[in-house]
Amino acid sequence: MTAAASADHVLSHFSLSRQHPIDDRIRLAAANGFGGIGLFVGHYRQLELDGDAPGRLREVLLEHHIELREIEVVAGFGDGATEAGERELVAHRMADEFGCRYLQVIGPAGPDIGAAGQAFGALCDRAGDHGLVVGLEFLPFTDVVDVHDARRIVEHADRRNGGICVDIWHHERGARNLAAIAALPGELITGIQINDGTRVPEHPDYYTDCLANRRAPGEGEFDVAGFLGAVRSTGTSAPLSFEVCSATGWTTPDDHIARIARGARSIA
Repeated sequence: MTAAASADHVLSHFSLSRQHPIDDRIRLAAANGFGGIGLFVGHYRQLELDGDAPGRLREVLLEHHIELREIEVVAGFGDGATEAGERELVAHRMADEFGCRYLQVIGPAGPDIGAAGQAFGALCDRAGDHGLVVGLEFLPFTDVVDVHDARRIVEHADRRNGGICVDIWHHERGARNLAAIAALPGELITGIQINDGTRVPEHPDYYTDCLANRRAPGEGEFDVAGFLGAVRSTGTSAPLSFEVCSATGWTTPDDHIARIARGARSIA
């Protein structure tokens, strides 16, 4: 029998293909011991258009005792008639309907840290009206490249519900600076994403590699224990979300999620 994940663990949306059927997504999370899932705003919007959200989605979540815990992803900090603004509105509906805790945000942030901080703060205020905390994820292929960039923006915003998402993939493939992770105030870490991979990229394009070649914890070469030690030393209370984007895994979802659950249990 596959070792189960913890009920505190979240199965990230992108551990399965972007439009993986919602019923099966929830089934796999429950069968492997996860207590919650993440859901991409684009997938949720399609469920709304199909008449499957919020009502039927709520029924399936309740049937399997799974919670909708995190929302992916708003790109950019703008509001109003922009793609980021439209995604925010979907995220707010999700939070209102399901009591989600967490909204993930990525760049672009723009070259002016002051303006970026102000815009991020305003986004946090809007999210806070719906009970959400926000995590700004640093990504080497955006203009929020590393933890230092994210920290400057978040600290300039100075919002109690605004923080940083630390994803081991972007740490290992980026600055790989455990000291910078450990130096974060615990309250600034609002999201933690766990996966594994090879030290040498398997594809020359960073974006392609990170969306296709991640591995379950313990099946790669990353210093998962060191990363978790640095994160936990901050005192953060953010839950672990397992984001293992894998083109190979998406073709065999049952085995892929079972392997993630086994890896999750091994590092709990």
